[in-house]
Amino acid sequence: MAEYKHVSVMLKECIDALNVKNGGIYFDGTLGGGGHTYEILKKSAPDGKVIATDLDDYAIERAKERLSEFGDRMTVIKDNFKNFPEIKDRLDIEGFDGIILDLGVSSFQLDDRSRGFSYLKSDELDMRMDKSSPFSAETVVNEYKESDLKRIISEYGEERFAGKIAANIVAERKKNAITTVGQLNDIIEKSIPAKFKHDGHPSKRTFQAIRIEVNGELDGLYETVIAMTRGLKKGGRIAILTFHSLEDRIVKRAFRELETDESPSGRIASMVKNLAASMVASSLVEAKFESVDDAAAMQKKVSETFEWLLEQTNDVDDYMTIDSLRSSALGYLRSNM
Repeated sequence: MAEYKHVSVMLKECIDALNVKNGGIYFDGTLGGGGHTYEILKKSAPDGKVIATDLDDYAIERAKERLSEFGDRMTVIKDNFKNFPEIKDRLDIEGFDGIILDLGVSSFQLDDRSRGFSYLKSDELDMRMDKSSPFSAETVVNEYKESDLKRIISEYGEERFAGKIAANIVAERKKNAITTVGQLNDIIEKSIPAKFKHDGHPSKRTFQAIRIEVNGELDGLYETVIAMTRGLKKGGRIAILTFHSLEDRIVKRAFRELETDESPSGRIASMVKNLAASMVASSLVEAKFESVDDAAAMQKKVSETFEWLLEQTNDVDDYMTIDSLRSSALGYLRSNM
């Protein structure tokens, strides 16, 4: 086991953003090395409290040692931060003054060769944040269908050569099980043409993708950010550190939704536009046309109506909903002409 070293990223900025105060109640969903929790407990002295969660047993053990000076002002729970609503209810906490999430993998987990997170090491494939889970990177690499490997490497790693990498993984595992970081590195290395290997280590995107899949890092993140923000007291603050574009987009989408949620006029406008689009689409089910010209005229009118609705829409989710309804409506019309 490597010596435990952890440096919290953007520590001062996060603590300042949370506006920590004496007596506040705070939630750290990604305890890790305890750096953020330590500073929150210092700044909220003498009466502030922190509820912290993590899935990594070793990180929890080390963090408890580091934070022992704060006694019962600190509560550490082995759990996924995505279970925030249940944790909040179980502890009978009405609301939090501040919440922090530091998403992704920690520097210690990358440095510990036994964890298999880093493509710069040569040990067994693992990548589990929760070591008690039976589902590891080795499971993904050796048991997933080629199509699923391609999908996760493409979607979670944003890797252009996902298809080639997936095909080579499947071909290689037919000969021998892929159990080490080194084996996977070799497969990825030969899957990417030399002229495209200038943008950092060739394995970084694939390793990110597999790690995200193993730990379900994106599953429920959007809903959790919504729930956490609604679990704040009036004037409470939330700070979220993201380290890749997938997390970033999800968090920003949740914040956009919350901005609309807090604006009654914006939420009503969104509901009206979606309702109007649904009514146009559903009314067509009962439509009967005397001639092709009637159907063509209706198609033109429906198309114009949806175009107007889309022009009025600034929210991405609303736009996608209305656009999907438009496609369904026009498709129905075309099939009945």
